[in-house]
Amino acid sequence: MSVSLARRLVGNIRSFVFSASTCISPVLNTKLRYRYLFKKKLNLKDPQTFNEKLLWLKLKKYSKDPLVIKCADKYRVRDYVKDCGYEDILINMIGAWDRAQDIPWDDLPRQFVLKWNFGAGMNIVCKDKSSLERSQVIKQMDRWQKNKYWLSHSEMHYKYIPKKIVCEEFLWCEDTSSIPDYKIYCFHGKPQAVLVMYDRGSKKMSTEFFDTNWQPLENSSKYSSTLKATQKPACLEKMLQAAEKLASPFPFVRVDFYVLGDSFYFGELTFTPAGGMYTSKTKINGRDMTEFLKVP
Repeated sequence: MSVSLARRLVGNIRSFVFSASTCISPVLNTKLRYRYLFKKKLNLKDPQTFNEKLLWLKLKKYSKDPLVIKCADKYRVRDYVKDCGYEDILINMIGAWDRAQDIPWDDLPRQFVLKWNFGAGMNIVCKDKSSLERSQVIKQMDRWQKNKYWLSHSEMHYKYIPKKIVCEEFLWCEDTSSIPDYKIYCFHGKPQAVLVMYDRGSKKMSTEFFDTNWQPLENSSKYSSTLKATQKPACLEKMLQAAEKLASPFPFVRVDFYVLGDSFYFGELTFTPAGGMYTSKTKINGRDMTEFLKVP
């Protein structure tokens, strides 16, 4: 057996164990993952670190919270954004369907984005419909539909989302190959830090952190730093105001946006980044993020 095959086998066994543990108890899954990653016991009785507090929220508050479930849903969160008065920052939705077989391909524009609404990483970015292998896309979407995304990291708020395919307008910028993400960390309804991410999901992915005055912060050790500092976006103040409104009901949420020129667009609300385990973090004005998040 080759080394790469052995590693894949070990990884598959590990993933199976973690997922199976969620079926026994989401707390068990979280404790096992935490022990595996940090080599120490998870403290849920008196959480001290940012990760521990975020995991406490995941298990004790967010798992069955109706508003969290709605806002983690990439389809129904659009209604929440509208109710908050920010319909104008929603990316234009072309359609929504329950199955890939229901998609009216001939009616779609040349460029679009397809995504499932109940997790992350289940996206199809189409830059030219004429070169799209529709049968392959349908097969991929069908495979994703069977995915129990909540199992891996016991993110139970995803479990209760009715599955839906969302098709949105494709955003693009002539100056870059991909639009950067602006991820605003909000604690008890207050924006405190902005993570800018380039080339998300690729091997070239890079990030940088800023405070809300656009002063550079220590970058997360999770990703490499950008080669050139990002200029303060002209829409920063409006974007922070929108983040504050959208985040107001939650102890912690990351509000994600895209910026195009002087305009910004809503991406999603993320309650447990990286399952609450591998979250990018920084110090804000010399204070650890732990100090900004209060849990009982």
